[in-house]
Amino acid sequence: MDNAPKTSSPKPSLRRLRQWFDAGAVALPADDPRADRIDWLRAAPFLAMHFACAGVIWVGVSPIALIVAATLYAVRMFAITGFYHRYFSHRTFQTSRRVQFVFALIGASCVQRGPLWWAAHHRHHHRHADTALDPHSPGVHGFVWSHVAWFLTPRNFRTDLSRVPDLAKYPELRWLDRFDIAVPVALAVGLYALGVLLHRVAPQLGTSGGQMLVWGFFISTVVLFHATVTINSLAHRFGKRRFETRDDSRNNLWLALLTFGEGWHNNHHFFPGSCRQGFRWWEVDVTWYVLKLMSALGLVHGLKPIPAWVMAKARG
Repeated sequence: MDNAPKTSSPKPSLRRLRQWFDAGAVALPADDPRADRIDWLRAAPFLAMHFACAGVIWVGVSPIALIVAATLYAVRMFAITGFYHRYFSHRTFQTSRRVQFVFALIGASCVQRGPLWWAAHHRHHHRHADTALDPHSPGVHGFVWSHVAWFLTPRNFRTDLSRVPDLAKYPELRWLDRFDIAVPVALAVGLYALGVLLHRVAPQLGTSGGQMLVWGFFISTVVLFHATVTINSLAHRFGKRRFETRDDSRNNLWLALLTFGEGWHNNHHFFPGSCRQGFRWWEVDVTWYVLKLMSALGLVHGLKPIPAWVMAKARG
């Protein structure tokens, strides 16, 4: 008779809680029917981040808090659009491993998961855009699912490394992807500490630790998130179609302004290999302008242009 002590695996609820800190902990197998349902326990921190914005009632507002919130929105929006999207997902330019890591780090602070997860899902989206296999098609799944619900399911919580073998070879990117909560927590703690410091050394600024945390982290991050995902939910619904594509992507000026150029979405879906998404001179593409500046400074190189044959097919 075997008298060896028996060990049991962690309970499902404990494995789900572990996912708050370790994205490598898988709570459900891919073939489990619950894999396509929202995991509300796993989603709790995401929901709490939204509720935390109400803290503005108690912490108030100051010019310095608004400046910090706006600056973090801008810097992190560029990290998402320029690097998570145009670099990691589409490889439309080249850079050094050091610069790659710096912007992966900034992107990770956006609470939009790690760079491997983001790129893997985005590549899958382009392969199956606006079909049943596209996890965030508003035409197939509806607005709410495409905007905010799809990534809260166990199936879409996973990172499929087979889609990003070019990125998975970097251990530092894999670490950021697995422990994707580490950088946002560090940013939140840093902002609270900054507010405490400013309250002591420059009380005339009228800020505090709580105020800097609410405005600099919670409000800035929530606005950043919802601005980013409008490209999933709205840019496949509202706007103009310059190119005939097999999906329902649209060009939308207002979304382009909000997302630093991502709103020229029909352009992008027709030819995702270009670093530039505003194909016409008047199509504002802030991310493209910043990448051009970084290229002039030697931080990035090999920015892929728009081929002449692409513009020859344009309808306007």
